[in-house]
Amino acid sequence: MHTRNPLLGQAFKGDRAPAPTNRMMDNEVFQSFLLYSTMLVIKMYLLAVITGQVRLRKKAFANPEDALKHGGLQYCRTDPDVERCRRAHWNDLENILPFLFLGSIYSFLDPNPFVAWLHFFIFFVGRITHTIAYLLKLRAPIRSVAYTIAQLPCVSMALQILWEVIDIW
Repeated sequence: MHTRNPLLGQAFKGDRAPAPTNRMMDNEVFQSFLLYSTMLVIKMYLLAVITGQVRLRKKAFANPEDALKHGGLQYCRTDPDVERCRRAHWNDLENILPFLFLGSIYSFLDPNPFVAWLHFFIFFVGRITHTIAYLLKLRAPIRSVAYTIAQLPCVSMALQILWEVIDIW
């Protein structure tokens, strides 16, 4: 007796369903995107931890209840090093979140796998370099060059997505 698996649209015999295939993971470009995007999200989490550690070391807390727990209200204050970490983290949010959207859509446009990998790799290296330059106060223009280089693949992916949409519209 053959029945239909409603999720996969495949026929299977008896009670044994075939192992489902994950078509997304069969996409080499999407696998590459997942690797780099996951590493970038982990980097963002690490930057949040670094910010917290700098707050503790500098005794510079944003909230009175945190300052009270660590010595008193005089520690509810800003600190240039904490603010630098926060700006680096905010910059990640402004740039990595759009990359996550663009890269995921771009992955399904059937781009050349090497070209797609290059897009993801350039963005990843640019963002890592940008964060290192920000936190270590490296001389200008290292940070701004890293930022600009990381934007190039995003612009490329955005344009390719737009061209695909316009082409089928």
